[in-house]
Amino acid sequence: MAILAQLIDDVVANKFELEQGRLTLGRHPECDIQINDIAVSGKHALIEVEPNPFIEGMLDVYISDMGSTNGTFVDDQPVGKKQRLNNNDVLRLAWNKFQFIESTASTLEKTAYALE
Repeated sequence: MAILAQLIDDVVANKFELEQGRLTLGRHPECDIQINDIAVSGKHALIEVEPNPFIEGMLDVYISDMGSTNGTFVDDQPVGKKQRLNNNDVLRLAWNKFQFIESTASTLEKTAYALE
């Protein structure tokens, strides 16, 4: 199971379970994960959860920026197009932090990506 944990002062404030499909993050009320911060764009980022092509039953999680004003970052690196998330990555939408936690991360999965 994958979780997106919202961090406030490095303390988990909210947890969002990530299931297969697409989730929008932003300030707009129609977003799946709504962030009430003026620095966050209406539709700021997109998270996509897809089946892993190498390991049956595993899911991969990707993030992409949706043309936001203040950017989407993974481990302080700007995100443009679709980028795969790894366990314990820290996401930042404008100044809002989230940690990606994947409880099923395994050595086998890491090996599969090293072979790509």
